[in-house]
Amino acid sequence: MSLHRDAHAVLTGWTAPTADEELLRKEFLEHLDTYEDAMWRGCAAGHLTATTAVISHDGARVLLTLHPKAGMWLPMGGHCEVTDGSLAEVALREATEESGITGLTLLPGPLALDRHQVWCHPPHSWHLDVEYGAVAPPGAEAVISDESLDLRWFPIEQIPEPSDEATRRLAARARSAQDPHI
Repeated sequence: MSLHRDAHAVLTGWTAPTADEELLRKEFLEHLDTYEDAMWRGCAAGHLTATTAVISHDGARVLLTLHPKAGMWLPMGGHCEVTDGSLAEVALREATEESGITGLTLLPGPLALDRHQVWCHPPHSWHLDVEYGAVAPPGAEAVISDESLDLRWFPIEQIPEPSDEATRRLAARARSAQDPHI
């Protein structure tokens, strides 16, 4: 299955938890139907990306990166690559690369959708972000990558500024997906 077909299947089968995300789900599907290159950063109208909230094994903390271009604390994430076979693979690859943590366990997902304007290629295009969660193994130590100004664990209820509501929502949903009794 191609990455494009996987994204279509994932979004078709996903039940959005909010009315706003249902509108995004439909928008993402329309984008996939309109653009053959919808998965790639060269798509001028925007492109699908994957983001992953990495949470600690006990669900108490989330690992965030201080993004150099956004200047905000955000989860790990990024663009699709030709070697990726699925959105879940993109999410896990990006989380592993940007956190330096091996052995992450991807939670069933996606957990959320978000659409935001970005400054990547081409400038002022849109990220159609499919968001996942992953759990770090006990004792995992994060290693900062060259894609980050800083990398830190934060209590899920105390995500620092500057950040955004999408980050807070994704961290809470990842913790809930890890332990549905929370």
